[in-house]
Amino acid sequence: MAAVAGVDFGTLSLRVSIVDSERGRLGSAIAEYPLNRSEHDPDFATQRHEDHLSALEKGMREALANAGISGAAIAAIALDTTGSSVIPVDAHMQPLNDYYLWCDHRAHEEAAEITRHARQADLEAIRWCGGVYSSEWGFSKLLHWLRHNLDKRERFASAFEHCDMIAAVLCGVTGPSQAARSVCAMGHKWMWNSGLGGFPPEEFLTAVDPLLAGVPAKLHGRYLTSDQLAGRLSRQWAERLGLPEGIPIPVGAFDAHWDALGAGIREGDAVNVVGTSTCIMAVAKHAGLIPGVCGTVKGSIDPELFGIEAGLSATGDIFQAIAQRAGKSVADLFVGLENYRGGQTGLLRMTWDNGDRTVLVNADLGGATLGWTLTTTARDELFAAIEGTAFHTRIILERMSSHGVPIHRVINGGGIPQRNDVLNRVYANVLNKPVLVPAGDVTSLGSAIFAFLAAGTFRTIEEAQSRLCPGFRTVEPDARQAAVYETLFALYKKLYFAMGEPGSEAAGIGDVLPRLRKIASEVRAQA
Repeated sequence: MAAVAGVDFGTLSLRVSIVDSERGRLGSAIAEYPLNRSEHDPDFATQRHEDHLSALEKGMREALANAGISGAAIAAIALDTTGSSVIPVDAHMQPLNDYYLWCDHRAHEEAAEITRHARQADLEAIRWCGGVYSSEWGFSKLLHWLRHNLDKRERFASAFEHCDMIAAVLCGVTGPSQAARSVCAMGHKWMWNSGLGGFPPEEFLTAVDPLLAGVPAKLHGRYLTSDQLAGRLSRQWAERLGLPEGIPIPVGAFDAHWDALGAGIREGDAVNVVGTSTCIMAVAKHAGLIPGVCGTVKGSIDPELFGIEAGLSATGDIFQAIAQRAGKSVADLFVGLENYRGGQTGLLRMTWDNGDRTVLVNADLGGATLGWTLTTTARDELFAAIEGTAFHTRIILERMSSHGVPIHRVINGGGIPQRNDVLNRVYANVLNKPVLVPAGDVTSLGSAIFAFLAAGTFRTIEEAQSRLCPGFRTVEPDARQAAVYETLFALYKKLYFAMGEPGSEAAGIGDVLPRLRKIASEVRAQA
């Protein structure tokens, strides 16, 4: 019997869970930190390094108290984070700025430049991350920082993903070259590919902008999967967290990747980690290039398999924005949605409010709702937004399946599905297949799994999953609703590519609004 600490850094808060190898989760705690936005720039999203460290200290102390055990009993600690959340640092590992959070899209021009140069150079690395570079990813964020922080360039020694930065801090690393680098983070967001020799050639990066000269060398480090150690807990941080000095810390990864493990992912599964955004995760023994899908990286979820990542740039954030515009809470707007039927609102919602992460990979898109009438309500729009996120998810799963990634089960993980069966029901009907929902909370459970591996408690991920992961409750599709959604999905798919692809001809979509009204009328008549 052993106990470990699993830590999950989310967009607005972290969760620390104390997990026992026999009894499961003993206790947990949540500590919040602010997200810095700008009313003058909707693309701006940053967080302070100090806020994250303070939250970790607070959350760990509270989790231990809630679990009713001493910190001396903790055998290992593992940490996952959002990403790409980028921190430029100096030679002593001191942050030069706040984190460029994953949802900071200021680097959309830099991303477009990287994509253009990659296509001109026929760069193979870009194909492994879907063919389009994103403003949510590392090189675009770093280039934006270099262009807009002239006074700090001379002190710039390296840049880190949050998961690598936090592990380095806890291990007492004092120089960038000593730090471990996550294969998960760098493979999915920085075009690092072991099969291609690491990063893209420097001549490619300097062709994008000479400011990137020397950057690959500054990103030097030990590139490892999460079954390897980043290091051991330093004396300073052992005292601050109330844990034993020297306990192992495995190499970190992104929150959605480890949440997928906590949800019990196996080959043939797609796990939708639904929260403020949605990450869609899959694993496969063999996987190739998938156009428009964010990345295929060996070892990024399970060290022995290829990890495939896709997703939606906003989900819960869209629900929150709709509620705020209506002057309501999200919980208030959800009241009554359990009685809604697919298609009854007459609306079709393109959920591009924060851009398109997959399949179009276009941050310049904006949300669109078609089919408004004089009696349409905010509650109607919310239901249409749930449908829209489900339609987009189906687009992604079909893209994966058509390129050799089998999807036999769909698991709805993340915080929203745990408390929202309306969403689960819509997803089951839109996908026309059962949706599995973990019977318990899995946030930070993936971190605990890797902590147990580092402690030597379990030999394999599968062994840990069998012992720790909760079972599922199943939401079955309704045949009548699924038939309506089959018709609606054809309209959504037409609009998705006609409106979302740059240079696309939008001809032939004039039948969409009339057909939306017709479907809504038929659904209401059936009731």
